[in-house]
Amino acid sequence: MSVDIKIRNAVKKYGESIIINNLSLDIKEGEFFTLLGPSGCGKTTLLRMIAGFNSIEGGDFFFNSVRINDMDPVKRNIGMVFQNYAIFPNLTVEKNVAFGLKNRKLSKEEVVSKTDQFLKLMKIEEYRTRMPERLSGGQQQRVALARALAVTPDVLLMDEPLSNLDAKLRVEMRTVIKEIQNKIGITTVYVTHDQEEAMAVSDRIAVMNNGVIQQIGIPKVLYQRPANLFVASFIGRTNLLKSRMEVSGGKAFVILPGEHRLQVDTMKEEEMKPQDVVLSIRPEELYVKPEGEDGVTAYVDDAVFLGLNTHYFIHFENSEKAEIIQESQIDSIIKKGTKICLGVKTQKINVFDVEGKRNLVKGVVNDLDAYNGAS
Repeated sequence: MSVDIKIRNAVKKYGESIIINNLSLDIKEGEFFTLLGPSGCGKTTLLRMIAGFNSIEGGDFFFNSVRINDMDPVKRNIGMVFQNYAIFPNLTVEKNVAFGLKNRKLSKEEVVSKTDQFLKLMKIEEYRTRMPERLSGGQQQRVALARALAVTPDVLLMDEPLSNLDAKLRVEMRTVIKEIQNKIGITTVYVTHDQEEAMAVSDRIAVMNNGVIQQIGIPKVLYQRPANLFVASFIGRTNLLKSRMEVSGGKAFVILPGEHRLQVDTMKEEEMKPQDVVLSIRPEELYVKPEGEDGVTAYVDDAVFLGLNTHYFIHFENSEKAEIIQESQIDSIIKKGTKICLGVKTQKINVFDVEGKRNLVKGVVNDLDAYNGAS
């Protein structure tokens, strides 16, 4: 059985240092929910509070309607997958998966049946008699996942489970994890600093910084309409340009390098006023226009061919730098030093107040607002 998780006004302290302060969060039953942020932002601390491995200095944690603050970790019925796998080196694959089942005093038949079920589910039945030292990193992680799921936990907690794998194996294993989670439908809380990984596996993501949740939402919303400059910069690549907004004839314009005026039709009406702003323009939102067309003048500093796409590093006439990502062409790569004319996909760009705390365009959704009393 899966559960929903409610956290209200959570506080975590180490001595006099407040790591997490007044944090509230809802995780839905059966949801794949990811805590995403840089190292030291508090995401693992929060995960360990849910697990019962860290003390709770304030607030309330619930599994469904049951308050778990003082509940022994063993009684919380969680499955845990760690960064270092934490499988037993002296036990075979089969015995690793069966370990938790035996501890729960299941019959021999039930232990064998469930062990076989999860060995097959994780596609490791052929390795059942192998010792962990004879397994690859990906196989060891499958064993750890099978062991965590075999005990039928209410909640699966995963702390940076793929960070020790190579790049290709990480992509393979995140697909496996998402497929298994979909099949079982277990409430999953996943911790990572890798934004691409988070985007690939999550139903929703909470972006954290310095112990504070910045935005909660589905991956598409976080990428396309980040709530603030931190989220825009942390989720994917972006070009940040200082600018100003002008309003003329009831329309909003932002000023790009070279005093190029760009009409933006996505602004919130209450924000349409002269003000300094910061533009967030992702590399794929800039494109090279045919020679002679009107646009923003720039110069190519370097080009990196990456197969499907080519990355161009450029500077504008005011010396500000930016990056462009374009689908690779069959003929040639634009040479270093070339003067180019750029267009902007205006519907996709984001405009922030000068402090970077608010996105001024329409369509920003932040599930965090439900706890902050925002309308």
